[in-house]
Amino acid sequence: MPNNNEETNQEVTPGQAQLDSSLTQKIKYLQTLQSALHEHDDRQIYELIDKPRYDREVKKSRSTTKTQNLADLVADDHEQLSHYLSENLIDYLGKTYPFFYYDEVRNGEFDIYFGNWWDRRKFGKLDVLNVAFEFDETEYGKLKRSFELDALNQRYNTDNIAEISANSAQLQKLIDGQDERDHQKETLRQQLKEVSQKSTLPWDSGKVKEERQTIVDQLSKLADDDEEAINANKKIKENDEKILSLSKEDTILTYEKQSIQQRFEDFSHFESHNQSLYTDYLTSLIGKGQVNVDD
Repeated sequence: MPNNNEETNQEVTPGQAQLDSSLTQKIKYLQTLQSALHEHDDRQIYELIDKPRYDREVKKSRSTTKTQNLADLVADDHEQLSHYLSENLIDYLGKTYPFFYYDEVRNGEFDIYFGNWWDRRKFGKLDVLNVAFEFDETEYGKLKRSFELDALNQRYNTDNIAEISANSAQLQKLIDGQDERDHQKETLRQQLKEVSQKSTLPWDSGKVKEERQTIVDQLSKLADDDEEAINANKKIKENDEKILSLSKEDTILTYEKQSIQQRFEDFSHFESHNQSLYTDYLTSLIGKGQVNVDD
């Protein structure tokens, strides 16, 4: 019989070893992340939450080795991480993009506003964890188009304002032409009366009918113009308000365009900086002493 005092040797199975290794990696990952947080090492935190991207865009590593995705361990902490990492990031952005302002609408979630002037635009959102701007497509498109039109000495709403102004001019013409239309209506009514009194011999009936219909159509058109003229003043006022709104928008776009030109010279350089923002920011952290220990 086996001796109960003897220690039984339990062999570690391959499955147990694999599990132990996996747990050890996760514990080490969380401890490293916690240490980086305590030491205010934002650079290392960014590396830990997306190591493949960090290796590719900051370290310029071409390695295709797949590693265990440990960042999922803190997926439910992204709001807190975003809030924490935002302080240094927004400080950096304030120097690089001095015309952007940020509002933390919820913990770790930031709206972007362009400028500090009246009627400034909400321009999108700041993705802190990915160090990226998520611009509002409509507002971004307007700004980009304003740069393209600048080469033609036009503003974004130049064509819209011209079209509305032309409509107002036509409406004013209707108002001013009331007396002339009244005179035309009187003349046409007299003509209609004369046509109605004409002989209606069989061979003339078709011609008379056609002449009468022509006069009726002209009177109908003048009546339509009268109806439109009645509402013309109200419509002109509405057009004036639209033009004022579009002019304000053009003014805001001009402020935005000038802000970008002062900082980046042109829109293409602005776009280029946006695309390299992640790399530029993390490189700046390395330059401040938050050194990549793997380098």
